[in-house]
Amino acid sequence: MADLRFAAPVDDTTLDLWRSIHNTILPPFPLSLSDVRERAGRHVLEIAYDGEVAVGNSTVRPPDADGVSVVIARVLPEHRGHGFGTLIHARALAAARSLGPAAIETVVLLTNADGLRFASRHGYDEVERYTVHGAQEVRLRLR
Repeated sequence: MADLRFAAPVDDTTLDLWRSIHNTILPPFPLSLSDVRERAGRHVLEIAYDGEVAVGNSTVRPPDADGVSVVIARVLPEHRGHGFGTLIHARALAAARSLGPAAIETVVLLTNADGLRFASRHGYDEVERYTVHGAQEVRLRLR
């Protein structure tokens, strides 16, 4: 399995890189740099690098009023199949667990069959399906 380096986006250059990865993987939900700056103040954001190449990113949302933390791991399409998703997910999951949530969930676009299979293989079960801005999402909870 690959070795990755993780870094929090801390300036406009790295925040924009995080944004670019997000927008590539989630085209129905494009974010502006301003959106990402705001999220960086509320969530734990990281970029995963294989050497100097950004291969993916992650988001960890702290527990909400119901005690649910959300973990999202993203891998750029050209870097899938190398174990990066497993490493990104494991790191994000550890960060979420350190926040003491009652439960951990993830969200995946319904059209992302690879992401749904990944979530299932990593212990998530579907909780609900819903539509946001015309895109169907699946909310899954870690067993």
